[in-house]
Amino acid sequence: MHTAVGAPLSLPSTPYRYTVLDQDVAAALQQFGNNLNIRVSISAEVRGRIRGRMPDLPPREFLDRLSKLYDLQWYYDGLVLYVSAAKEAQSKMFVLTPIRFDAFKAALDELGISDDRYVVKSAAGSDLVLVSGPPRFLALVEQTFNGLLAEAQAQPHVAPAPSEESLLLLFRGSSTMVVRGGRPEAAYSSDVPQQDGVAEKPELNRK
Repeated sequence: MHTAVGAPLSLPSTPYRYTVLDQDVAAALQQFGNNLNIRVSISAEVRGRIRGRMPDLPPREFLDRLSKLYDLQWYYDGLVLYVSAAKEAQSKMFVLTPIRFDAFKAALDELGISDDRYVVKSAAGSDLVLVSGPPRFLALVEQTFNGLLAEAQAQPHVAPAPSEESLLLLFRGSSTMVVRGGRPEAAYSSDVPQQDGVAEKPELNRK
């Protein structure tokens, strides 16, 4: 059973017959793409030579077998099959603020970039995300991150609406007590006596 990959690589289930007995791996991969009408981009670091007969396998298994035998990694982005040497794999750390990890991961899934063979994991309790995989995979992850970051930064900042709180004035003789939000705030006195009473009005919260 194959693990889930990003963009679906549609390959026939019938065996792929490889008949050349002595050929460079890169040439064999290019021929593989030509025979199946798939565009293939092969890294210059892909080296090795196939000597002897390869078993007849379904195309996906043939590709996986070559990758295992010659220490390769492959990634399909929906248009091109990229094949690179395993030593070219990269790891990169991203700081997701102000992006949420679930939104980041959902975007990778929806765009067909996610691939279970390669790492995208978050650090518990932080905004750090580690991504590891072949160069093309990492490039697409980084492009997605940059797009989400630009989108988040373009969002207008909405200041919270001021809340209302009560303002209560207590008059007693020549004294006035200010009670804001249920808490005594200040007392004032005046030489002019005022009628005892209470005045109440809402006031916007002052920050």
